[in-house]
Amino acid sequence: MGELIRYGLVGTGMMGIEHIQNLLITPGTELVAIADPVETSRGWARAALGGRPVREHETAAELAAAGGLDAVIVASPNHTHRAVLEPLFAAGLHILCEKPLATTVADCRWIVEQAARTDRIFWTAMEYRFMPPVAEFIREVHEHRVGRLRMLSIREHRFPFLVKVGDWNRFSANTGGTMVEKCCHFFDLMRLIVKAEPVRVYCSGAMDVNHVGERYAQGVPDIIDNSYTVVDFDNGVRAMLDLCMFADGAEQQEEITAVGGEARLVVFIPSGELVFSPRVGFMNPKRVERRTIEVDRAALEAGSHHGSTFYEHQAFARSIRTGHPPIVSAHDGLMAVAMGAAAELSAREKRVVTLDEVLAG
Repeated sequence: MGELIRYGLVGTGMMGIEHIQNLLITPGTELVAIADPVETSRGWARAALGGRPVREHETAAELAAAGGLDAVIVASPNHTHRAVLEPLFAAGLHILCEKPLATTVADCRWIVEQAARTDRIFWTAMEYRFMPPVAEFIREVHEHRVGRLRMLSIREHRFPFLVKVGDWNRFSANTGGTMVEKCCHFFDLMRLIVKAEPVRVYCSGAMDVNHVGERYAQGVPDIIDNSYTVVDFDNGVRAMLDLCMFADGAEQQEEITAVGGEARLVVFIPSGELVFSPRVGFMNPKRVERRTIEVDRAALEAGSHHGSTFYEHQAFARSIRTGHPPIVSAHDGLMAVAMGAAAELSAREKRVVTLDEVLAG
């Protein structure tokens, strides 16, 4: 492979279009082929490409068999990932697979096994790691700016799930459940920031506001729209996720807070503000420091994830060219899904769930 990386894309819905927009501004890349069984979705891809020629297929198997590719992005619905990946692994392609890696731990294990057998890059797309303000937050926590980390909290107060083709994302059977579909990003961030493995999970959540009264051909929606989740890690750190999907009026969509023995550090998205608050003792003046981490304007305009997809693509392409291991591995994807699956089980059964229980299932 020369300097030009020739890409295929499986799944040309909303996230697929974001990948197209970011490939168009990523040097040394070319989108050669797309695959989606829905003509309307392929039409969205044509529009995003602005007339640039591209091969069109209905399936991942057809796309792989046609050849002429170095790498493939998988952005198809969650429950299709294993079936989509089978011909892509067989074709010996570099793969960037959207989160969640799959909807079950068993399918994730299969993907991990396949990724271990290839010399190609397999990358789980956890783009939140690549938001510049979040990346700076992580760097400072790892450099012990707050002292020894003891508590981590993540809040996402946002809009409801968007409408997808065939309404597939209204059903846990297709998504893995909200705690897998949406929250795998945050469980991945927890493992990355804490630098330890989760031991047990307790989640209290329900579907209280969104989708109540909705009915589809597949049945009644069953996806959590709000929850509190607590995760205990094997190094003693506690982490919490506060999710609300009917809070679209919130000024900040995400807020991540790390507290250690010496200070507190918070990052806000989309403002990109970092707020550092060292301990000062009772009744002493506060010494709060604020600064904003800027994000490239073109990266912001190319997607809806605060520029992160652009930076993720730069890193993925760099791994392909240099052979460096993926920053986000298939195992990382497995662990994020396992944590989400534990949270889903905990919310349903109203009990603490251990990771050993989920990973053994």
